[in-house]
Amino acid sequence: MKSFFKNVLANIVAIILLLGVFFFFFVIMLMFGAMSGEKNVSVKDNSVLTINLKTNIIDSPTEDQSSIFEVKKNDTHVLIYDAVEAIRKAKDDKKIKGISIEADFLNAGITQIDDLRAAIIDFKKSGKFVYAYGNVVSQASYYLGSVADQYYLNPAGGIELKGLATEVTFYKDFAEKYGVGIEVIRHGKYKSAVEPFLRNDISPENREQLSTLLNDIWGNTSSRIAASRKMENSQFKTIVDSLYGIIPNQTLQYRLADRLVQKSEYDQIIRAKLKLKNDDKLNKISLNKYVEASEKEDTSGGKVAVLYASGSINGGDEYGDIHSERYIKYIKNLQEDKKVKAVVLRINSPGGSANASDEILFELQQLKKSKPLIVSFGDYAASGGYYIAMAADKIYSEPNTLTGSIGVFGVMPYFKDLANRNGIRSDIVATNANSAYYSALNGLTPHGQMMMQKSVESTYKRFVYFVTQNRKKTFEQIDNIGGGRVWSGTRAKEIGLVDELGSLNDAVKYAASKAGLKTYHVSSYPKRKTAFEQIFEDLNEDDISARVIKSKLGKANYELFEQITSKKLRNEVKMEMPYQININ
Repeated sequence: MKSFFKNVLANIVAIILLLGVFFFFFVIMLMFGAMSGEKNVSVKDNSVLTINLKTNIIDSPTEDQSSIFEVKKNDTHVLIYDAVEAIRKAKDDKKIKGISIEADFLNAGITQIDDLRAAIIDFKKSGKFVYAYGNVVSQASYYLGSVADQYYLNPAGGIELKGLATEVTFYKDFAEKYGVGIEVIRHGKYKSAVEPFLRNDISPENREQLSTLLNDIWGNTSSRIAASRKMENSQFKTIVDSLYGIIPNQTLQYRLADRLVQKSEYDQIIRAKLKLKNDDKLNKISLNKYVEASEKEDTSGGKVAVLYASGSINGGDEYGDIHSERYIKYIKNLQEDKKVKAVVLRINSPGGSANASDEILFELQQLKKSKPLIVSFGDYAASGGYYIAMAADKIYSEPNTLTGSIGVFGVMPYFKDLANRNGIRSDIVATNANSAYYSALNGLTPHGQMMMQKSVESTYKRFVYFVTQNRKKTFEQIDNIGGGRVWSGTRAKEIGLVDELGSLNDAVKYAASKAGLKTYHVSSYPKRKTAFEQIFEDLNEDDISARVIKSKLGKANYELFEQITSKKLRNEVKMEMPYQININ
């Protein structure tokens, strides 16, 4: 028996040592992998800056956190600020002779494409060429590619130009059929996030705001495409309505494309433009590589910090999205950092928890007391995302930003009918009249419902109060354009919800001038996690499970799943936008 225990102990020790050695070599391999990826990037003479399928344009550094358990297929991430600055640098770079846009499907938000287009239009003032090539081209990719001097399409390709549409799914009958009750408390007739649980069709108010919003965004987008392709807006509308872009020959007939060529023929066209000889190599440098080549850290002048607020707003101390405890630490660090002379808050958020939004707003107000705070809106600045902007000295919005949604709601599901149908019932023993004002089986008590409605109304009044203070308007003026309604950035400027239409780069420039900086450099916050931090986080069981589910459901479906299952998001007063709009 003694020898048996010795053998067992020896095996346990051997296993522990083996695991330790394995983990050590695993870490060493990661370190060597990281070092091998850090190659010096140089720009060769006679180069063409290329925007291709391998480049994902992102808004925040937190979006660029890959897991050690995820395998990425040659895709890279570039911050929109860095991408725009790189294109502006390329304008004066003698080694860059032109830009080639070669992306059938562009992974970027609508406002990010707006900024890329504007930067490329400015690049063209240098006299350098901009060409584009596509196979089967998404609407978003064509929106960017249409800015080119010449657009080339594969003879068997097509361009998916169809305009914008939104489809709202309703769950009222489904919930009733299966015995799921939904307690809904909201303020604002336009707060349509809860409509799918209350109705079987779109309300007139929601239809009105969706129609206005889609037409504003498509009006901005379609007019720019038409102008780039030198055609009348009415003519372009006919082309889109008729889906002419799907047929290659019709893309020529209706001037969506200039020539139908194979990819190798397109490369020969660029070679001829560069006057290359037969044995000369065509030097293409991708946008992300050019950004790397331009990333020699500049520490001259004062520091302007860009603090990214990207994703939904929740409580907690987690990395990624906007979690109030961790985010407040970022804000306080910037407030105490004497090297930081001004802060630009870049918001790309549909909102979330009312409580977490309020915590963040307060800390931003403290920050503004010590240094300029300028806000820049990305694709979304709605509900809680708009709420936290109310600390700003000045607000910049993109024309196509989904803005506003000044409204509050709460959703509390309960399963009384479902439980009763399956032989489940409950009794409650309590110390006070409303100790069980809400339960998963019975929902809200009448008094609990009344108090939750008061809570929503109180939160809405607090929301509007901060908007009135920042926007210098009366309660009635804000209430008239609030009520949960979402506006485009263009419309938000007209009704006074923002100060200027402009990009993140415009906001940075203004922040520097507000701080009295003649020279400055830009730093991004929060910083990306180190490789070691990422390793240990990836070993968390909950994170591994979440990634598996996300990989199976897809990003969009996983976000819906998370909203239903997350304990942080249930039974809470929320400031959140009901939908997202993508130009695909």
